[in-house]
Amino acid sequence: MSITTKLFGQISKGRLKLLEKSRYTPEVFQADWFRELILSGSETSFGKEHNFGAIETIGDFQKLVPLRDYDAFEPYIERLRGGEDYVLWNKKVKWFAKSSGTSNSKSKFIPITDDSLNLCHFEGMKKMLASYIDTTPGSQIFDGKALTLGGSSKIDEKGGGNSYYGDLSAIMLKNSPLWVELRRVPERSVALIPDFEEKMEKICRSVYNQNVTNFSGVPSWNLVLMNKILEYSGKDDLTEIWPNLELFMHGGINFEPYRESYKRLIPKADMNYRENYNASEGFFGFQDDPADESILLLSNNGIFYEFIPMDLLDDALDGSYTSFETMESVQKDVNYAMVITTNGGLWRYLLGDCVSFPSLKPHKIVITGRTQLFINAFGEELMINNAERALAKTCEEDSSVVVSNYTVAPLFMEGSGKGSHQWLIEFSTPPASIEAFADLLDKNICQLNSDYEAKRSKNATMKRLTITALPEGTFYQWMSDRGKLGGQNKVPRLYNKRDYVEQLLAMK
Repeated sequence: MSITTKLFGQISKGRLKLLEKSRYTPEVFQADWFRELILSGSETSFGKEHNFGAIETIGDFQKLVPLRDYDAFEPYIERLRGGEDYVLWNKKVKWFAKSSGTSNSKSKFIPITDDSLNLCHFEGMKKMLASYIDTTPGSQIFDGKALTLGGSSKIDEKGGGNSYYGDLSAIMLKNSPLWVELRRVPERSVALIPDFEEKMEKICRSVYNQNVTNFSGVPSWNLVLMNKILEYSGKDDLTEIWPNLELFMHGGINFEPYRESYKRLIPKADMNYRENYNASEGFFGFQDDPADESILLLSNNGIFYEFIPMDLLDDALDGSYTSFETMESVQKDVNYAMVITTNGGLWRYLLGDCVSFPSLKPHKIVITGRTQLFINAFGEELMINNAERALAKTCEEDSSVVVSNYTVAPLFMEGSGKGSHQWLIEFSTPPASIEAFADLLDKNICQLNSDYEAKRSKNATMKRLTITALPEGTFYQWMSDRGKLGGQNKVPRLYNKRDYVEQLLAMK
């Protein structure tokens, strides 16, 4: 381990001790954060409106503050964007993380406070790096540079020019401390270029001769960038450019469909991959063990968590179910909708993600899907984790195949016909037989999802899925046409309607 990396490890000892303690007593840290959050919230318009002064217990909180999704929070956020202070948090808000999410609005604008930025987002990254160094003997990660594919930001005219909005990555870049900037490439002005293609061109020129040891971001957009860098350099793989490359910290979408592509780009047996769960709303956790795909949920990071069993979500939304689970009461292997209260001013906010706990103490989660982004056209309840695990398993069994992008939608019943799912897939390396690949994928989904299997049994309700192969570059062009290149924009994987599929088919 290098001197610089050892120094970071020494500085992080206190952080690691607290992290270790939080693994086995998360309820202590959650209780502390609950009290801090309520105290700060009591000074806000929202807190006065919901009588925070009367809140002494979690039960009081659950009775006085209703569950809200983004659409219900939007009026409060619009007041903040309009220049009103202390609406949701007891400090002024200068930044809003813009993301395209599952709401009725075209975009979500998540308030980012100084507390959420420093005590949640940056603190989560520090914990992740400290854990990585602690568990990776010989790491030289700080001997070189970190490559960041950032988003972009703009002045928010709604606030009279006193606030800004943009991708979370851009907000973090704009506010990163000097020691981070000294260890990062490309320079900030390049990383924040709004035009994605122009940004890629300039990154290729500026990072080619740098000693890059790590990079981070969404797997799909980084894959586009890495292929562009190889094309620019004329090299066969990234190790020829960056021989000391050792870590990719990824998040935003499931990594499994991209794993084989990255192995081809980085043919190193000791290359490390770590997933982080850093959304606009908060940094929730990270993968602390490379042999375990689950994510350590951080109980001491500025967030108080509640969980709704998915079979009670409708009751929770109509207000008939209010006593949600906490980290102290959750059970293993139950599918939960996650609810968060944050030091960014989100109160009992329905995040939209579904998780389950394969482990308790330490509390580790797997993201099982979205509360809205799943397919249930025929009672099959296909969640994103089923789809992605099945696709990864199919690619593993048909090892010559590499998938670069995909989306899925139902094919609805017509007359006496049966329904099915249509997969639109862009292959980097296609299968020898699309039909054989479809058979295998369908079989693997049945093995992972009993509801799907029941509907497929003897073609009772559903026929076997179909695959439509799209020409290379179709998804990229589609995202470009919609102004969704780069940042935290993601291809919607599962959708109950055919809007996206029809748009893509029209481009074929």
